[in-house]
Amino acid sequence: MRFLLYATLLTVLAQLPCSHINAQQTPEAAIRQLMQQQTDAWNKGNIPVFMQTYWQSDSLLFIGKNGITKGWQATLDRYKKSYPDTATMGQLHFNLLELKQLTPELYFLVGQWHLQRSVGNLQGHFTLLIRKINGAWKIIADHSS
Repeated sequence: MRFLLYATLLTVLAQLPCSHINAQQTPEAAIRQLMQQQTDAWNKGNIPVFMQTYWQSDSLLFIGKNGITKGWQATLDRYKKSYPDTATMGQLHFNLLELKQLTPELYFLVGQWHLQRSVGNLQGHFTLLIRKINGAWKIIADHSS
C-alpha cells in the first residue's frame, strides 16, 4: 500500500513541472499584455500604474520630443508634468507594428500611439527595448515621438 502511495505521489510530482511550463505565457504574449496594462492604466488616468511597466531604475532611458530623460523617477515626473489631468491624457491606443526578439530576455518593439483628446489629438511612433528582469518584462528604453 505504501508503495502505491509513493508511486502515485511521484507520478503527480513528475507532471507538475510540465503543467507549469505549459501554463507560462510566451514572451510575445507577456509583452502584449504589458502594453495592454499600459493602455488600461493610462485610460484610467493612472500614471503611477502606467509606470509600473517601466524598469524602476536610474538606468531607465526615455527619449521624447523634448530630449532625453534618465531614470524611473524622472520619467514619472515628466509624465505627470506633461499630462497633469485626464483631459490632457485622453484615451490611449497602441498599434503594435513589429516585435523582434534580440536575445531570449530582450525584445525590440515598434509601434504607433494615438491619444484621442478633447483638447486635440496626438499621435506618433515609438520604439521600446523590453527586458525580462527578475521574472517580469519591463521597458528599459523608450523612444516616443
